[in-house]
Amino acid sequence: MRHTLKKLHISYVLVPILLIAGFFLMRMTMPVYSGQYVFLVVLILADLYLWSSVKRQVFNYRNWLRVSIIFLYWLPLILLAILLVGAKIVPLIDWSNTFRTYLLGFILVLYTAKVLPIIFLLLADFVRIIDRMFTLSKKQGREEVHSENAAGDISRSKFLQYMGFLSGGLVMSTMFIGMFKWVYEFRVIREIIKLPNLPANFKGFTIVQISDMHLGSWSSDKPLENAVEMINNMDADLVVFTGDLVNFATKEALDFGDTLSKIKAKHGVYTILGNHDYGNYVSWPSDAAKEENMDQLYGFYKRIGWKLLRNENVLIDRGNETMALLGVENWGHNPRFPQLGDIDKAMVGAENADVRVLLTHDPSHWEKIVVPGNYPMDLSLAGHTHGFQFGIETKDIKWSPAQYMYKFWAGLYQDSTNPRYLYVNRGLGSIGYPGRIGMLPEITVLELQKS
Repeated sequence: MRHTLKKLHISYVLVPILLIAGFFLMRMTMPVYSGQYVFLVVLILADLYLWSSVKRQVFNYRNWLRVSIIFLYWLPLILLAILLVGAKIVPLIDWSNTFRTYLLGFILVLYTAKVLPIIFLLLADFVRIIDRMFTLSKKQGREEVHSENAAGDISRSKFLQYMGFLSGGLVMSTMFIGMFKWVYEFRVIREIIKLPNLPANFKGFTIVQISDMHLGSWSSDKPLENAVEMINNMDADLVVFTGDLVNFATKEALDFGDTLSKIKAKHGVYTILGNHDYGNYVSWPSDAAKEENMDQLYGFYKRIGWKLLRNENVLIDRGNETMALLGVENWGHNPRFPQLGDIDKAMVGAENADVRVLLTHDPSHWEKIVVPGNYPMDLSLAGHTHGFQFGIETKDIKWSPAQYMYKFWAGLYQDSTNPRYLYVNRGLGSIGYPGRIGMLPEITVLELQKS
């Protein structure tokens, strides 16, 4: 008894110390994500809650099996500790892209696989409490209550065990398929955009849109070469990339330069910056190092032949008619994201264009600035949401958790008060979870027609 109490006292002291240490490690290595640490703490506490229900059974197993299960159960927490401590020793931007990507992926998969068992456990405990209250309210004898609860506990324990293993296994296997198969199943989506003021010379003009490559999550350039081939097969008039080339730093993109330089279009390839391109998701040794990272990105785009638009525009002429392609820096409604987009500055010189296409990474910019400000943008192209990399899209159903965070999260939208459009690309790459489930990576072909 005394030994047990001593262990409890140690736990009460050790756990808070570890949680506080974890917060400061995250604050130093990944400052932008530190605001989500509370969620991480809740997840760890839920993990402890689940462990409390299964450990008795586990400790009845043979020694080798018991040790193996304990290790596998706590593996995601071990990997999380490796991530936080390792990022303090060696900055994340200096890690191997592949190792970092799959380390994050495995942590996410293993924790997600525990969510449904935790939910089942909560439901079982809730039902047991209700049963106990209901039984006590009928003033049944203590022995009868105890007998019924004991039988019920055995039944619930078995139910929880079976459902936990089944649901956790299904989630885990599905997420692994998403990581190693569906993440590279590029889907071509074609849309016809009918614009009332489209000049005759731009009828049938095609724009291929790609977005959110997150090159730090690619383990090789072979899948990217396949995507580039698909893009070039469209023989587009214009190719645009709507931001988030990298995850943390420009160096993630350097090995992919030769592949990306192969993308061609009649009127060129244009790009803008996304929230991840600014290097805000890791700690830098100095402001100069962060500025050097941005200079490296600007130089990278020049080398591969993509024109970066930073609150500016380019005019595309066909005969005596003109299309203005405007590109703004990132502007996100969420205060975590940079708000550097200046649409007024980007408009300078595009006032007399016959039609205007805006590149803006975050669709909330269209919702909060473009539409309320009544800016004359015929078509706006955005990305950012990834469609949450998870969802259901059929002929009759379009659902994703992204819709609870963004009003405009995937596909084509039209302003109800004006014939202007927004298209939100689902992204070509991935971040966080290095996979996709039901929300495949997208290459968009937009054909402009006169309405």
